[in-house]
Amino acid sequence: MSVWIDYGELRRSVDFAQVLRDYHVDLRFKGDQGTGFCPLPNHQGQRRSPSFSVNLARKCFNCFSCGCKGNCIELVAMMEGLDPEDEQQFRKAALLLHERYGKGGDTNGHEPNRNPKRPKRRGKATAERGPEQQAPEPAKAIDPNLPRVVNAPLDFELRHLDQRHPYLLGRGFTTETVLRFGVGYCSRGLLKDRVAIPLHDGAGKLVGYAGRVIDDACVSTENPKYRFPGERVHEGVVHEFRKSLLLYNGFNVGNHLRDLIVVEGFASVWWLWQHGYPDAVALMGWSCSLEQTRMIVDAVAPDGVVWAFTDGDNGGERCAASVLSQVASHRLCRRISLTDGRQPTDCSPDELARLLPPRARKSGTSETPDAANPRKVSSAGTSEPTAAMKTTGGGR
Repeated sequence: MSVWIDYGELRRSVDFAQVLRDYHVDLRFKGDQGTGFCPLPNHQGQRRSPSFSVNLARKCFNCFSCGCKGNCIELVAMMEGLDPEDEQQFRKAALLLHERYGKGGDTNGHEPNRNPKRPKRRGKATAERGPEQQAPEPAKAIDPNLPRVVNAPLDFELRHLDQRHPYLLGRGFTTETVLRFGVGYCSRGLLKDRVAIPLHDGAGKLVGYAGRVIDDACVSTENPKYRFPGERVHEGVVHEFRKSLLLYNGFNVGNHLRDLIVVEGFASVWWLWQHGYPDAVALMGWSCSLEQTRMIVDAVAPDGVVWAFTDGDNGGERCAASVLSQVASHRLCRRISLTDGRQPTDCSPDELARLLPPRARKSGTSETPDAANPRKVSSAGTSEPTAAMKTTGGGR
């Protein structure tokens, strides 16, 4: 019978200091705050300064050098070489904690929710809470013997999305852009109070929805900025979603492209399309999977260029490194670097015209880049060849 892991209870009950000792993490503490060299196996960069910080009371960690951060379960996942963004691997890390410390679990055949990384937020328990305010009963565990399908097309669509919500229009997106990508504010269901974002496979079939919070101040471990589909059982079949098998907007860009722009998030794709750059795809995170690499390579002509246009933060650095390390051996690559935490959505049309190749812009939009203004370094970002570009093919 499946083990029920209450992720919130596991995080609350585990002795984080003991976890750190078990992984031989050497830290200097002042109260609950500890600092030291980053112990993570996937740490990128030199370990020359104590960039790793933990808080025992909050049971969280952060490395200011490599950008990795999270809670005690995510730490165990990384130390074990697992991907905490992958729901099954996150659960595996939680099971390791449960087995070692015997907290936060039971064998009653229940799961706390369908998405282990993203449990539903529950209010503080009080004696005055009525039955209608009580936390919902855990969902039943999924039978491991049931057949599984991954990224299967949905047999429904979300209706009555608010496509004129202030969050979308306030960020500068036009109604045409919002309608183009089918996004809108959702007022009920699993994506309540989030912007629902349709996700399509390479054939253009709807396979799920992502949900983006509209107030970043509400983001927490329990309430992440983005929520992706979890596992569900439908007609005796387990339906599973894996974003690593998709490129957002990939079905729209076609093949044999001269230029393909790769970004991290959904909004960057919308912004680029709105300003005349339709051949853009998003990884939906910083990591470029092997399947996403294959799709990027297949979409670009042998003499074409892949542009890694990432955010100006640690996550952007990791994203660019992930894309270039896998794609550059197959296609010519250039990286566009932003600084000071800026994102592609912070770039004006003129700035986009300076950073991106003129040939990547398609006609049919109101903004027309200055053809006489060649791409050059701007105060906010750079467009420069990567080291891999000097050694890869393409005749450039």
